Amino acid sequence: MAKRSLTIHEVVKYPEPVLAKRADEVSAFDEELATLVEEMFDSMYAAQGIGLAAPQISIGKRIAVIDVSFKKDPKDKIALINPEIVAETGKQVEEEGCLSLPEIREKVQRSAWVKVRAQDIHGDWFEVEGEELLARALQHEIDHLDGVLFIDRISRLKREMVLRKIKKLQKNGEW
Repeated sequence: MAKRSLTIHEVVKYPEPVLAKRADEVSAFDEELATLVEEMFDSMYAAQGIGLAAPQISIGKRIAVIDVSFKKDPKDKIALINPEIVAETGKQVEEEGCLSLPEIREKVQRSAWVKVRAQDIHGDWFEVEGEELLARALQHEIDHLDGVLFIDRISRLKREMVLRKIKKLQKNGEW
């Protein structure tokens, strides 16, 4: 059977309204979902990212994909359906970026370790634990599913500076 071509979805940019809404739970675990997850991985790689949430491609569903190795290690590919953080400890402050906020990078405080409970593409529940970069990616993508962007987690002053930069880029037709 020939592999059908998958769609590369365009990543929407802030302030697209879908990015500010809590995504809906997924209830249908079917071929359509499996295809969407594969398309999300392809779209994430095409955009040079290590994580992508469905709202970033204008789909208001609780689906996220992560690959902190960026294709180097197949076991690092994680698809999360209806994920929730069930435990977290410690704290880390690192620079983050976001495919929906290109060229914007800021230091964000996150938990150093998290445990996430989610469903796979078949609807089976599993848990994944992560620290450092994986912990940050898990928290960042789950934030997207809750309508939260990383700029919502920085100081008001820094956020205002970022928003001014975005307005300038928009005015110049570069956003």
